[in-house]
Amino acid sequence: MRQGYLALVLHAHLPFVRHPEDEHALEARWLYEAITETYVPLLKVFQRLRQDQVPFAITMSLTPPLVAMLTDPWLQQSYLRHLEALRELADKELVRTRGDSRFHHLAQMYYQLLEDTYRIYHETYSDNLVEAFRELQEAGNLEIIASAATHAYLPLAYPHREAVWAQLAEGIKQYYRHFGRYPRGLWLPECGYHPGDDQIMKQLGIKYFILDAHGILYATPRPRYANYAPIACPNSGVHAFGRDLESSKQVWSAQEGYPGDPDYREFYRDIGYDLPYEYIGPYVHPSGIRTDTGFKYYRITGRSNHKEPYEPAWADSKAAIHAGNFMFNREKQIEWLASHMDRAPIVVSPYDAELFGHWWFEGPRWLDYLIRKVAYDQKVFSLITPSQYLELYPHSQPSQPCMSSWGYNGYNEVWLEGSNDWIYRHLHNITKRMVYLAWRFPQSSGILRRALNQAAREVLLAQASDWPFIMKTGTMVQYARRRVILHVGRFLQLYQQILSGQIDAGWLDYLEAHDNLFPELDYQVFAHPWTEEQPPVPVMAATTS
Repeated sequence: MRQGYLALVLHAHLPFVRHPEDEHALEARWLYEAITETYVPLLKVFQRLRQDQVPFAITMSLTPPLVAMLTDPWLQQSYLRHLEALRELADKELVRTRGDSRFHHLAQMYYQLLEDTYRIYHETYSDNLVEAFRELQEAGNLEIIASAATHAYLPLAYPHREAVWAQLAEGIKQYYRHFGRYPRGLWLPECGYHPGDDQIMKQLGIKYFILDAHGILYATPRPRYANYAPIACPNSGVHAFGRDLESSKQVWSAQEGYPGDPDYREFYRDIGYDLPYEYIGPYVHPSGIRTDTGFKYYRITGRSNHKEPYEPAWADSKAAIHAGNFMFNREKQIEWLASHMDRAPIVVSPYDAELFGHWWFEGPRWLDYLIRKVAYDQKVFSLITPSQYLELYPHSQPSQPCMSSWGYNGYNEVWLEGSNDWIYRHLHNITKRMVYLAWRFPQSSGILRRALNQAAREVLLAQASDWPFIMKTGTMVQYARRRVILHVGRFLQLYQQILSGQIDAGWLDYLEAHDNLFPELDYQVFAHPWTEEQPPVPVMAATTS
């Protein structure tokens, strides 16, 4: 028994973006960049650790929209075409930088990284990275946890408990479909928790979920061990683990954390913007919009616009130093905590997976160093998953977590403020109508069933937390607004056609081909839990006013 434990939790999520009508949609690059810069690099780290027989245990969420995209044949082929273009660019960069000692070794580095990506993605795993993560779970090195179907922000769905049930039940169903087992843990989208949601989790077999720090610290009664031991929700017995603020800030903060070190690679300098369009044009957006290519030749250097060439050896040395520093801080933290607790403390450190590799190029290397150092360079703590911790300590203090989220101010503000509050009356409206359809048609077949399933699919897609988040951050606002309006509008048309008995078969074919995630979705998921004696009131007009 070690004095304590560290639970590293990587949350991998992207919104469902699939546009067969426009293969070059800018938003499609979110997936392409994440595969190249985060998911494959993380898999390389995990595979090296296994080959070297280094013991490790990591918790990771792979959300249903991400899994749906990673297993979609059209997106797989689209990504391969994107990767082939990058490999062609890598060849050209070897020629262009020949004779330039500042950049040629970097061009060689990117060439090798892209060759490794092609080998792992296409040759080793036949374009299906989900299978790679599944193998790591079967080997006991990863615990993959479930999430809501489309990463809906659940506290603001609270007026319609059926929506919370539908999101979680469908998310767990998709988890089983791809991983062949039921999950023990759950990643609440945006760590958004509303009291009572844990009772739905219990019905679905979930044993634990992750909260931001204040969700635990302000629980009732106040938890004896703060965030360093889970609490058990009194009405369900489901355990809640709280995020450790100290360890989280060391990693994710670009200003105060490791990623801002001057020797690390500068994210915001890319040859997609630096080189003449005549050269770079075939590798950015066909419309002429310049985009990131992933070829970045400069280091952070400092806070000014002046940037020096990137030196991989310097960055690698810093990654090792920062891994050692992180381990040392956890040792001292856990030693102090252990001296005040009657059980071994657990430090839970959740991060967005895309931080590792995409935003912080050296992140996967840092993780590799950290895991090796934890295994061999100290004896104070070891890595653990929340499930493993609950096996050691199955009984936790009963305490009711408070409503909370992560993000600015921690109580809904990111997802409910002036830029995005307009969407919720529409989301509540279509949810209410979907619940009515599920009650109105307890059984169906043929085209009616297909239309009902597609209606449920459009509701789930409209509920994604990504759209209000993007509106708040101001990045791709027009796209996010368009997606909400699109899915709400599609649902309302389906709703009208279903009730009138005049379903447009051709249009339904189109929707099923485009919004095609969750092929086994059953619209009846919105009929539970219906506990009122009277059925829901029908809403006949297909308007949102």
